[in-house]
Amino acid sequence: MAYRKTPAEIRRLEAARERLVGCATEVVAEVGWSQASVTAVADAAGIAAGSVYQHFPSKAALAVEVFRRAAGREVEVLGEVLHAPGEPVERLTRGVEVFARRALENRGLAYALLAAPAEPAVGAERLEFRRRYRALFAEVVREGMAQGQLPEQDGEITAAALSGAIGEVLVDPLGAPEESEVEELIAELTAMALRCVGAPRA
Repeated sequence: MAYRKTPAEIRRLEAARERLVGCATEVVAEVGWSQASVTAVADAAGIAAGSVYQHFPSKAALAVEVFRRAAGREVEVLGEVLHAPGEPVERLTRGVEVFARRALENRGLAYALLAAPAEPAVGAERLEFRRRYRALFAEVVREGMAQGQLPEQDGEITAAALSGAIGEVLVDPLGAPEESEVEELIAELTAMALRCVGAPRA
């Protein structure tokens, strides 16, 4: 008869896996994908490097899980903002602001998610999540057009341009922007987003 793990063992393994992912996320935020070795992650988690492979078959598999978790949360938050009550242009403005603030509050992780060099498996995930960001922005742009708040345009193209521009603007400041510059940066970023979609000036 094949050995079956007990519920207690399953819970223990799941808890250990969650802790490992959390530690790996912190390491990636601090040193980037290339320096986030299995040994570095294991050290952060307080376990032997070989123990990492009990939960993930490779460093790439662990990196993909870290990316999916972290990027998935950002997509979830953006979706909540863009789907909240309110006029489309107001929600779009708020979405850009919230995205930027979250990125600037955790600059290392944001840079890892947006632009840091990574292995192909993570790069593929990054492309997929860009499509998800684009779909969220395209939806609110179409709502704006339907309600007469935005001029007629190709919502998908505008959303792609907007997603790329926001990421590009945030990449440089993620290093070490002065605190006094954060509000100005966010104001400029939201103004750029409104120009991109053709929203009239308030």
